[in-house]
Amino acid sequence: MASPNDQSQADLTRILESARRLGVEVKEAEALQWLAQMAASKEGDQITLDERTGVFGHNITMLDFSDKELEYFRRVGKIVEFADVPGVIETALALSGSSAQSKIQTYPGDCDYFERINILAPTRAEACQILEKTMRQKALDTLHGPNYQLIEVKFGQYPQSMVVNGHEVKAGAPASWKPDQIRAGKIEGFLPDGTPVSVAWDEFSADPGWCKLDWVVADPIRKQLSNASNMLDVTWEAPDGSITPLDGYLDPYFQEVYLEAISVPIFSKLAQHVSANALDDYVHQLEKEVKKYLTRDVNYGKVAKRMYNIFRLTGRYQEAAFLRELFDEPATLLYQVWSLIRTIDDAYLPESSITYEQMVAAADRLIMDVIRVLEGVEEAEIVGTLLRLRDALRRPEARENLTLEAEAARSQVINVVNNFFYDRLTGMPAINEYMTSVQAG
Repeated sequence: MASPNDQSQADLTRILESARRLGVEVKEAEALQWLAQMAASKEGDQITLDERTGVFGHNITMLDFSDKELEYFRRVGKIVEFADVPGVIETALALSGSSAQSKIQTYPGDCDYFERINILAPTRAEACQILEKTMRQKALDTLHGPNYQLIEVKFGQYPQSMVVNGHEVKAGAPASWKPDQIRAGKIEGFLPDGTPVSVAWDEFSADPGWCKLDWVVADPIRKQLSNASNMLDVTWEAPDGSITPLDGYLDPYFQEVYLEAISVPIFSKLAQHVSANALDDYVHQLEKEVKKYLTRDVNYGKVAKRMYNIFRLTGRYQEAAFLRELFDEPATLLYQVWSLIRTIDDAYLPESSITYEQMVAAADRLIMDVIRVLEGVEEAEIVGTLLRLRDALRRPEARENLTLEAEAARSQVINVVNNFFYDRLTGMPAINEYMTSVQAG
C-alpha cells in the first residue's frame, strides 16, 4: 500500500500535468505540503486552535487561513459583531467564505463574517423578541460611522405578498430592510390590488428566518472599499438546556474561522447540536449552488469556489489542489473587481459616510487592477466603462446612471472571469465530468 507521502506525490504529478497543459502556474512545494496535510487531517481532532493568534476552526478550514490580515479582519469585526449580554446573549464571531481562505484566495471578494448568537430565554417567543430588538438596535447603532455605511439588513419573512419600492415580493420571501425603513421601523408598500399596507419591524419577529447585515467599509490604510457582511445563525437555549435554531437549522462549521479563543465555550456548546448528517447536508447544498451557477445564474468563479469546498471535504484532494492554484492566478483578481464595482454602487447613498474621495480612490484602484491583468481590446473596453463609472460618481443627481454604468462594467468583467474559469475547469477531465454530472442531476 502506498504511503500518504507517495500518494501526495502521485497526485501532485497529475496536477502538474493538467496545470501545464492549461497554463496554470503551480507552486509545487506548497501544493505537495497541502496534499500531505489533507491526508493527515483525516486523523486527530476536528477543531484546531492556533494558540499564538487565538483563532480556531475545523482543521481542514484552518489549513487555508492566513493570519496576515488578521488585525484588519478583527478591526472590521468590531463594526459587524454583536455584543454579549451576560445571561441573555452569547456570541461567537467567525470569518467565512473567501475571507476564511486568505492563504489561497489572494484576491478575496468581500469581508464575509458569520456569527453564532445563542439567546437564553424562557420561551421561543421571548427569544425572538430579544433578537428583533437586538438586531434593530445594532442596525441603528451602525447606520454610519467613520469609514463605514450600513447598506441592508435581512430580517423576517413577508407575511403576505405585496409591492415594495416597485417590486413584487411573495409571502414568505426574506424581507430586505434599507436604512430609512429601519429608522422608521416599518416597510411600506401596497397589496397587488393597490391597497396601501405597512408592516412593522416587530411583526417579523415570530419568524426571523434569514438574518444578515451588510455594510460598505472603507479601509483608510489600503485605500479600498469592501462589502462587509455578517450572517447570523441564531439559536434559542431553553431553561432545560435544549438548543433550538430560530430558522429551523443549525449551521455546520466547515467554512468558519473563529476570531477569538474566548468563543471556544459557546462554540463547543452549540457544535454538540449540529446534525450527524451535517457534512452530507452541507455538500448537498453546495452542489445545488453549483448547479444554479452552471445553469441559471452562470458564474464559473462561484462554481469553482463551491467545488473547492466540496472536493476538500469529500476527499477529492487532487481536484481541490488544482482549484487552489486557480485562485492565485492574476486573472482571478477580476473576480474581486467584479465584486467591488457593486460595492462602489452600494456606497453611493444620500448622506453616506463613505466619501466621494474614497469612492473615486476605489474606482482608480479597480482601473489599475484591470490594466495590470488584461491587455488589448478587453482592457480598453473595461477601462473605458470604469472611467465612465468614475465620472458618474461626480454627478449626485445621476444615481440611476451610476447603477447602469456599474452593471455594464460588472457584465464585462464577469464575462472575462467566466471565460477564464470555464476554460480551466472544463480542461481538467475529472472536474469537467463532475460539473456535467451536477448539471444532469
